[in-house]
Amino acid sequence: MSAYIVFQRESTHDQQALDRYAQRADGTFDGHDVQALVDYGTYEVLEGPPIEGVVVLRFPDAAAARGWYRGEQYQEVVQDRFQGATYRAVLVDGVDA
Repeated sequence: MSAYIVFQRESTHDQQALDRYAQRADGTFDGHDVQALVDYGTYEVLEGPPIEGVVVLRFPDAAAARGWYRGEQYQEVVQDRFQGATYRAVLVDGVDA
């Protein structure tokens, strides 16, 4: 069953740190079966507080998603994201077709 990591950027604190993250984040996908379905496209908040953007990544299953997120390569890069902004990140299982 596919699994998704949904990132919502809530507020930016350091644009330079986010720029460093953006330059390096895609390289962490090497060797992982991941597809970006949403990458800061146009959005409309229908409920809840305002956000600054959304990213949705699809993985074959939750174990693969955790493997990428918890992997050494991403954990080095994510420090710039932590410094640059406040995000909410959620891992959710998909629905079998």
